[in-house]
Amino acid sequence: MGMLDGKVAFITGGASGIGAGTAERFAEEGARVVLADMQPEAGEQVRATIAARGGEALFVECDGREPASVERAVAQAVAHFGQLNIVYANAGINGVFAPIEELQPEDWDRTLDTNLKGTYLTVHFTVPHLKRAGSGSIIATSSVNGNRTFAYAGASAYSTSKAAQVVFMKMLALELGPHNIRCNAVCPGAIRTNIGQRTERRNTESIGIAIQLPNGSPAINKGRGEPRDVADVCLFLASDLSRHVSGVEIYVDGGASLLF
Repeated sequence: MGMLDGKVAFITGGASGIGAGTAERFAEEGARVVLADMQPEAGEQVRATIAARGGEALFVECDGREPASVERAVAQAVAHFGQLNIVYANAGINGVFAPIEELQPEDWDRTLDTNLKGTYLTVHFTVPHLKRAGSGSIIATSSVNGNRTFAYAGASAYSTSKAAQVVFMKMLALELGPHNIRCNAVCPGAIRTNIGQRTERRNTESIGIAIQLPNGSPAINKGRGEPRDVADVCLFLASDLSRHVSGVEIYVDGGASLLF
């Protein structure tokens, strides 16, 4: 038996990176998985991979910043699988890193809308289905940035959104506890995904923040992790092993963020 047999998991940003790795890991443990993402081709590839391994997955196109899109994706998921038990609000961007006077309002809005509003919308439209199921687990992908480290020059919008996600999960943990719905956050450090390639840095060297460890990082694997490292923590939070865990953030960085 798998740890998630009989469960249905709704995962935003499920077409790549941590989301894809977690979708595949959940499917290995028996969950039926909904991949909600804006990348149809990549999403279908992940779905096909899960199916080829004997799992069951559905791709639904979803722009997490748009209420109607999220509501439609959730409705498609429930129509297909009949229930929701696990919600993983994972979709996010680094956005623009820049000095605050150069960070434009539209840059701020895009980052906060994607990372924070997207988490809110995902929870807003899925909670009624978790309540109907009688229990559930909500997980958000936050970050070490904004919570335990502040070392990325110009990452004010990103770090603000990530800190807010943790607070959001803590508030929900109390609100939804009477419904046996647990709410937690994972805070990854340096994980090997392609999110960094989509980060725009503007004049960040002028801020003057630079950290170097002369003898290298003493953290596990020098602080570098893989999507599966985060996926295994999410598996714990999604499963009954974490039945009495709610309102916490778990750092997944090999201890690297303890250094600065």
